Amino acid sequence: MAMGAAGAAAQTAAPVAAPAALSVYAAGSLRAALDEVARQFEQAQGMRVAMSYGASGLLKDRILGGEAPQVFASANTEHPQALVAAGRAGNMLPFTRNALCVLAAPGFSLQGQTLGQRLLDPAVKLGTSTPQADPSGDYAFTMFEKLEATGSTGPGSAEALKRKALQLTGGPNSPKPPAGRNVYGDLVASGQADAFITYCTNASAARREHPQLQVLAVPAAVNVSAVYGLVLLNPATPPAQAYAQFLLGPQGQAVLAAHGFSAP
Repeated sequence: MAMGAAGAAAQTAAPVAAPAALSVYAAGSLRAALDEVARQFEQAQGMRVAMSYGASGLLKDRILGGEAPQVFASANTEHPQALVAAGRAGNMLPFTRNALCVLAAPGFSLQGQTLGQRLLDPAVKLGTSTPQADPSGDYAFTMFEKLEATGSTGPGSAEALKRKALQLTGGPNSPKPPAGRNVYGDLVASGQADAFITYCTNASAARREHPQLQVLAVPAAVNVSAVYGLVLLNPATPPAQAYAQFLLGPQGQAVLAAHGFSAP
């Protein structure tokens, strides 16, 4: 009887709770690469990873507002450094790089002009992400300043490009990206922008979904090297430390390289 009661109690005991997942906040441009990193890390380490993606500036604001991921992977170094300065995170580690490309509509061409001159054409709908909220927008605006500095466009051209830029993504009020779709490809394919300044990794992914679109190189003299920064939120947990080591190690870097990113 006692053994029967013990068996019944064992059958009705509450199940053991599964270990909490490692929470990682990351820039949206990292989605495909870090989803793959997460799968490999889970297989290697036997722990679950919960990924949350968004514009890096907005994610930084959410963390400063009280949200508590264990890892933050940003598309720039300024936003993670802000968390370090606020005492929310330890040292910032650069972990990969990106560059800018132009994702363009099928009929778009330079028409014998420089890239800057063509983008200044009032008839060209120029798309960018939202500066401050999304580093991609900041990098695009820096590119406009470089265009003017090279003399390939006239005085005041940087401000003219910033004024005409349609900030279509990455802002607090931007429409949510369609589930499972590349938002940049959809924006250009639907005619909302003729030329969209974005990361080369985003442009390549967009073209895989919309083969009719073009990816144009940005000249090296005016391109921007986008350095991505990683921080572990305080207190740094062993799973977060293991994830950082994996991402910075050969396996993580190989995944990033396969998705078009460069070494930090």
